[in-house]
Formats: sequence, structure tokens, C-alpha cells
Amino acid sequence: MSKKKVAIVYGGKSVEHEISISSARNIFQYIDKSVFEVSIIGISKEGHWYFMNEVTSDFSNSEILTLQLSSGSATFFSQNQQVTPDIVFPVLHGTDGEDGSVQGLLQTIDLPFAGSGVLGSAVSMSKLASKRLLKAADIPTSKFITYTYQQKNQVSFHDIEKKLGLPFMAKAANLGSSVGIVKVNNEQDFESALEECFKFDTVLLFEQYIQGRELECSVMGNDDKIRVSLPAEIVISPDYEFYTYKAKYEDPNAVALKVPADIEDDIASKIRNLSIRAYQALHCEDFARVDLFLTKEGKVFINEINTIPGFTNSSMFPMMWQEQGISFTDLITIIIASSFQKFQESKRLQKNFAKQ
Repeated sequence: MSKKKVAIVYGGKSVEHEISISSARNIFQYIDKSVFEVSIIGISKEGHWYFMNEVTSDFSNSEILTLQLSSGSATFFSQNQQVTPDIVFPVLHGTDGEDGSVQGLLQTIDLPFAGSGVLGSAVSMSKLASKRLLKAADIPTSKFITYTYQQKNQVSFHDIEKKLGLPFMAKAANLGSSVGIVKVNNEQDFESALEECFKFDTVLLFEQYIQGRELECSVMGNDDKIRVSLPAEIVISPDYEFYTYKAKYEDPNAVALKVPADIEDDIASKIRNLSIRAYQALHCEDFARVDLFLTKEGKVFINEINTIPGFTNSSMFPMMWQEQGISFTDLITIIIASSFQKFQESKRLQKNFAKQ
């Protein structure tokens, strides 16, 4: 059998560009090259697409590429090479990659890709849309208030404090990796939080602060073939008020990871069931990581879902599956197989309508 051609796409115009590089480097290292023929496509911070010989932040010696928009046989070209992939594996964290934009391009040209489609990617990326859908599905999530940049002068610290209490969280609505997130403890924090969050987004979310343990759950599959990992826990150093970007990626002593989490079986079962319900409510496909809070009273709140979770050496998504006996290599193979099956099943849908 000939090898399936997989194009790994990484980088992008996102504040999470560097995290994407780390994730893509691991996927390229661990993907089963006896089964897949792998090509690498990098997107610079300026939005230029390149053929790459390795996963790196240096695009200077790489060939810029173009795309032949031919449905079913889309081909990426550069001056000296070309590739017509069987499937694309987007490893794009954040805006212009995890939000449905690249997924829409690939769907339009009928090119299979790993991960959630346009709808699931878009609503999961938007903290506001996802919270509204979770609430509509009767899935517990923290209370929230939202404002746009045009409403900036209408935002009142005292109104938010009255509705959410202190402290509360201020978040740019469409980012990940804890970028554009501030914990507000007082009115002085509030003014700087507005400036920080609106730097990254035109929509700002204020959320009730949930005092509890930070848990994560990995979900894979589609329809009736969904599987879920045991919950894992992120234990944050008291030096940090919450799970910041620095704690996630820069300070090796900031967190301790417990895989699986030390929790009772009934709580673990509750978390796993809620994770599947949230995954389905937000129209996720193939794979995702669900982030949750567990309070001392045993209440569980869904925080958010990442449709392209990290694949770095410190990322919980692959670690949770490794604990279940699924290696990094097998995990990638399972995701790609699920993506192909989803794509083939979508072919039954008619795209033409002829009156009888």
C-alpha cells in the first residue's frame, strides 16, 4: 500500500505562534513515517505560507508556496516542489488557524483535515459563543458578562463586581494559552485589565472566578465512537494567581501535573460525562481537550474547549492518552484515521439539487 500524504501546517498569524512550532515539531517527530509521507508547511507571523524542510521559526531560506484551488486534488506549489496531500494536519493554535478560518479553506477545496470543522472550531474558539452554547445545553459554566470595544466607556467596575463578585476574570474572547487574561482583584486591576484584553480582541468577557482545582480531560472520536480519558490535574504554584502564559510555557517550576488526577471515581465519571457532553454541544470533531474546574463542594464547571490542543512535551492532551496506554505515535495515527473516516462519511451528502 502506498503511504498517505500528510501535510503538517503550523505557525500562523497568532500570539500562540511559538506554541504551534513546539507542537508541530513533536507531531513531525512522532508521526509514523512507515505509514505516512509527511510534508511541512509553515505560516509566518505575516501570513506567508512556505514549504519547510523542518519545523522551525526561521522562514528565511524556505520557498514561498501557492495553492491550486482544484476541488478534490488541491496542490501546493513552490518554485521547485509541489505536493498534493491526502490530508492536512493543522497544528495552528489561536486566531487564523484554530478558529475555523483555515478549516473553511480546506473544506471549500474538498481536502480532508484533522480536527473540528468550521462550526466546531469557531464556536469553541469564541469564549462567548461557547459559553452561550454550554449554558443552552444545561452544562455548568461560570457566570459571565460581555462587552465590545465600542462599549468600552460603558464598562463599570462596580456593576461587574455586583454581578460577579470579587475577584473576577477579564478575558479577550478569542485567544488561548492564557494570553489576554487578567485576574481582577480590585478597581486598580480593572483599568489595566481593560487595556490588556482589548489589545488582543474586540470582545471582552468578564467571568465569575471559580475557586477550585484545575482539571483537564481529553476527548477523541466522532458520533458513537467517542472516547474520553481519565481527568488530569494541573497543580499551580502559589506564586501564581492563575494558570498564566508564563506558568504554562516559561517557568518549569510553576506547575505539577498529575496524570490521572487524584479524585474519587464518581467525580471522575461525572467529569468524563460532562466532557463528552461539552464536546458534542460545541460540535467538536476528531479530538479536543476540555478544561474544567472542580470546587471543594464537588461542583464541576466547564471552562473551555481547545479544538487543537498542545502537543508539546508538557502538553496534557498526549500525556492523558499515554496514561491510557496510547503512545504519541499511535495517538497521531488514530486522529488521522478518524479524520479520514469523517471525511468519507461526509461524501454521502448531496451538493446538487435537481427538481424531479
